[in-house]
Amino acid sequence: MELRNIAIIAHVDHGKTTLVDELLKQSGAFRVGEAVAERAMDSNDLERERGITILAKCTSVLWRGTRINIVDTPGHADFGGEVERILSMVDGVVLLVDAAEGPMPQTKFVTSKALALGLRPIVVLNKVDKPDAEPDRALNEVFDLFAALDADEDQLDFPHLYASGRSGWADAELDGPRKGLSALFDLIVHHVPRPRQQKRDGEDFRMLATTLGADPYLGRILTGRVESGRLKVGATVQALSRVGQKVEQFRVTKILAYRGLAQQSVDEVLAGDIVSIAGMTKATVADTICALAVEDAIPAQPIDPPTISVTFGINDSPLAGRDGKKVQSRVIRERLMKEAETNVAIRVKDTPGGEAFEVSGRGELQMGVLIENMRREGFELSISRPQVIFREIDGERHEPVEEVTIDVDDDYTGAVIEKLTGPRKGDMTEMKPAGTGKTRIVALIPSRGLIGYHGEFLTDTRGTGVLNRVFHSWQPYKGPIQGRRQGVLISMEDGVSVAYALWGLEERGRLFIGAQEQVYEGMVIGEHSRDNDLDVNPLKGKKLTNVRASGTDEAVRLTTPITMSLEQAIAYIDDDELVEVTPNAIRLRKRFLDPHERKRAARAG
Repeated sequence: MELRNIAIIAHVDHGKTTLVDELLKQSGAFRVGEAVAERAMDSNDLERERGITILAKCTSVLWRGTRINIVDTPGHADFGGEVERILSMVDGVVLLVDAAEGPMPQTKFVTSKALALGLRPIVVLNKVDKPDAEPDRALNEVFDLFAALDADEDQLDFPHLYASGRSGWADAELDGPRKGLSALFDLIVHHVPRPRQQKRDGEDFRMLATTLGADPYLGRILTGRVESGRLKVGATVQALSRVGQKVEQFRVTKILAYRGLAQQSVDEVLAGDIVSIAGMTKATVADTICALAVEDAIPAQPIDPPTISVTFGINDSPLAGRDGKKVQSRVIRERLMKEAETNVAIRVKDTPGGEAFEVSGRGELQMGVLIENMRREGFELSISRPQVIFREIDGERHEPVEEVTIDVDDDYTGAVIEKLTGPRKGDMTEMKPAGTGKTRIVALIPSRGLIGYHGEFLTDTRGTGVLNRVFHSWQPYKGPIQGRRQGVLISMEDGVSVAYALWGLEERGRLFIGAQEQVYEGMVIGEHSRDNDLDVNPLKGKKLTNVRASGTDEAVRLTTPITMSLEQAIAYIDDDELVEVTPNAIRLRKRFLDPHERKRAARAG
């Protein structure tokens, strides 16, 4: 059977997963009348809640005698480690671009990876039925992007289609009949080359492991594309590390191939197909699974290094162990090591003392997703403020710089530019109109300057601004960047908060807690209106007297407290603070709960 392997790449929210839904429906992957969830590929709970793709997933469709393996990739640069590995598994890419927004930062990120591998993209201008769509402008911007990324002549001569993934059509002409996705299916079959591995069917079996999964019955499962030869269930194979050292020898107990959304057990697979195999105990991502006669490993794609690190520690607050069941450092370490094994963009390092672990990754979103997953699994953690990773280049200190693209209403442009180029040490590289009443700003900003900025940005733009960021380069250290300006309100007592006490504290600043909440000494309960920290008592009740006067018994009305999401809390804290994360609560606290210890640490630091 003819084979085609493609990846669908695009910026966040440009419609990748919705388009894959339609490809599955129109290829007959679902039975007539079968109930299918919207965004069927986003199977993870967090993916459904946030409306983003976090993990790359594979599916397969049949179109007129050709099997097309389709990989749906994440759009966020934080999950770029997934994208880089997946692209080495396919022979072509479908680049989806929103006809109104044009190419965005993450479009640039994934496209540069695809072009560097020599892949020839098919460009699909999606959402052309939006009122503000400008498909011709978007097409010209895609061409300019390809040229800027040093695409060769074959890659610049790319075919393109106009489409609406939600409506389920794609057409070569903007004013075409708009019936179905057959034009896209046919273009994939004709434009994407057959897997070159199919011509090497007679050689020894070799496969590069691209993703690692786990199954309660089968154990470890490695997924990848068969580079050469064929494999049968029961065959004995070996795993070679990236440098060619033998990792283990094992018997293949199960082979799973993608057929529609599900994986089916098969007896034999041929070169070029994307499959999952079980039976190994040690082999992992980037290893070569091959016949015993093979001695050379398949070269694996290098992964971009992490840019930020966060310290994961045990929860040692007075409320520790009340919510979660997994609280020991040993259990936390095992879970983090397991994550680092399956996610090559994450690195875990033990810290002196063994009670905490330094986790490095691509960005705050990636860290937030990992912490949220662990929290839902029953872990209790204390999380530090993200720290940027510095590099020594030619004897000079360098830091990661990100390219930020912002679409904002004209009324808020001044406030945004002032924040980016002033205290956050950014350099504006471009500013142009982006539709009626909107401006697009492109700037290069140190990653340090972006930690904690997103919440401030949404406040400055009244929630209407859109900010996208992607790693740009390592540049010389830009000097100190001012952190949070406001101090915090710190509880000086253990107990349950009282409405009357909180009412008295409202004039001191904005509160993070309401009445009848558990608090403890050293817990951060609000933001001070001044720049210094203030110890307060949220437990102080009203003194009762015999006197009854007008106004004495007025009901206490509290302002609604500020509730922060996990990412907001991690970005908000200062270096001497931690976020306490449990399955049911997110609390802010000082690293040292005792005020005397805090003073000693401040003097020592």
